[in-house]
Amino acid sequence: MKFSDLGIAKDFCKGLKEMGIVSPTKIQEQAIPVLLEGNHDFIGKAQTGTGKTAAFGLPLLAQIDTSKKHVQGLILAPTRELGQQIAKQLFKFTKYTDKIFTEAVYGGEKIDRQIERLKRPTHIIVATPGRLIDLMERKVVDISRIKTVIMDEADEMLSMGFKKDLTTILSKTEGKRSVWLFSATLPPALHQIIDNYVRPNAIRISVSKNDTVNKNIEHQFVVGDDFNKFDMLTYFLKTQKKQRGIIFTRTKGTARTLSKQLIAKNYDAGLLEGDMTQKDRDKVMRAFKNTSVQLLVSTDVAARGIDVDNLAFVAHYELPDQMEYYIHRSGRTARAGKQGLSLAFVNSGQVKILRAMERELGIRFTQIR
Repeated sequence: MKFSDLGIAKDFCKGLKEMGIVSPTKIQEQAIPVLLEGNHDFIGKAQTGTGKTAAFGLPLLAQIDTSKKHVQGLILAPTRELGQQIAKQLFKFTKYTDKIFTEAVYGGEKIDRQIERLKRPTHIIVATPGRLIDLMERKVVDISRIKTVIMDEADEMLSMGFKKDLTTILSKTEGKRSVWLFSATLPPALHQIIDNYVRPNAIRISVSKNDTVNKNIEHQFVVGDDFNKFDMLTYFLKTQKKQRGIIFTRTKGTARTLSKQLIAKNYDAGLLEGDMTQKDRDKVMRAFKNTSVQLLVSTDVAARGIDVDNLAFVAHYELPDQMEYYIHRSGRTARAGKQGLSLAFVNSGQVKILRAMERELGIRFTQIR
C-alpha cells in the first residue's frame, strides 16, 4: 500500500518519498483515511515509534487553509524535544506544497523570543501545555478559531502533571473543533478527559504490540553475571567500532555511574536523565546529533521525544520495567528502512522475561556469546 492509496495528495507524497518514507505503518493505514475526513474526534492507542506524527500530521496539514492567517491546528506534546521533532517533521512534509507555517513553543526558551515569532502568520502551533497557557495568559496566542486539537503522548502529559493545563486548553477550544488523541496507554485520568472533552462517537483505533515492533531490528541478548556486565558492554562496543547507539538503563543512578565509567574508558559518551536542566540536556543532544558524542546513556523517561537518525544499535544495560518501554527503546534504531540491532544484557534469571517478550511482541531473541 502507498500513501496515495490512503488519500494523501501527491505533493505530500513527494515530500515523504524524499524522506525515505514509502510504505504506511499500521497506525497510518488506519488513522489517515479517517482523519482526512476531518470532522471526527479520534482516539488512537499506539506506542512511540509507530509513525504517529505522519498519522496525524498529514491529515492536519491537508485541512489547513493557507489563505487564512490565523491558527487552525494545535498539537500538544509532553516535552520540548518531541515538540521540536513534530514541527520539524511537518516542515519536511510540506516541502512541495503551499507554504504552511508551523511554530513550536515550549518551556526552557525565552518566552519573548517565541512571542516575536508568533507575530508572523502561524497556521499550526506545536506546544507543551505549560508554555501554551503562559502565552494564552499574555494574550499572544488566540486558540478560539482552532479546527483541530491533537494530543500526542497524552498519557505522558498526564504523568508529567499537565492535567489542569490540558483541561484549561480543551475547555477554551470547545465548539466546532475536533480532538485527536494519541496515547500508548489509557489510564483512568485520561478516561476522565476523554469523557469530558471528546465526543462519545469518537472513532477508536488500537494498534497491537505485535504490529509496533520494527521488522528491521535484530533482537539479541547476552547472559552474564551482574558484576561483569560492564566488561561485556565494553566488549560489545569494541565490535561496533565507531557506530553510534543509545545505552538504556532503568534508573538515573545507574545511568550516571555508567556514563562516568564509559568516559573513564575513553568512550565519547553523553548522559541523558530526568533531573538534568534543559540547558545541559540540549548540550548533550547537540553533541550527539553532530556526532561529537558517539554513545548516549539514557533512562526511559529522559529519552521520550528524542529523534536521532542513523543509530546502529540500542543496548539494554538494564531491562525496562514495562514491556512498552522495550518497544520505545528498540524503535530508536532501524529508522527509515535501515537495519538495526537491539541487544539486552541479562543474568540467567532474566532470560524468562525475554521469552515472555517474545510471546507478547511476536519477536525472536537470539543469544550471543
